[in-house]
Amino acid sequence: MSGKWFSKFSSYLSTVTGRPVSFVLAVTLVLIWAATGPLFHYSDTWQLVINTSTTIVTFLMVFLIQNTQNRDTAAMQIKLDELIRAMEGAHNALLDLEELDEKELNRFRKRYESLAEAARIALKQGVVDTDSPFIAGDDDDENTRGNTRKDG
Repeated sequence: MSGKWFSKFSSYLSTVTGRPVSFVLAVTLVLIWAATGPLFHYSDTWQLVINTSTTIVTFLMVFLIQNTQNRDTAAMQIKLDELIRAMEGAHNALLDLEELDEKELNRFRKRYESLAEAARIALKQGVVDTDSPFIAGDDDDENTRGNTRKDG
């Protein structure tokens, strides 16, 4: 079974429900429901109508939003991968970073955090930081570092 129809449907529905007119329609329906309270003597059935309606809509929207978010995230990852691939000096080993386990991701994150801290210190001292992240080997391996130089 092809999921293409669902992708198109979920994109369309996510777009439509994200518009201001959809919000106004939802508020209008809630106001109409609230206004009919006295007519139905605020009965359990009257309350059940709004509870059931909102539960069903919320339940279905979770799947539509998740589908749209999954596709958007995948497209963004592909675009970022292309930027990394096309950028001279970028490390192609970072292309599928989202596929790494938590331990490996933390290793990269810590290295980037230390690079950022060093860059902030260097900038305060007037040094332009061009350090690169490690890809393999020891954190202090001289082969993984770029040059730092003073401008001027």
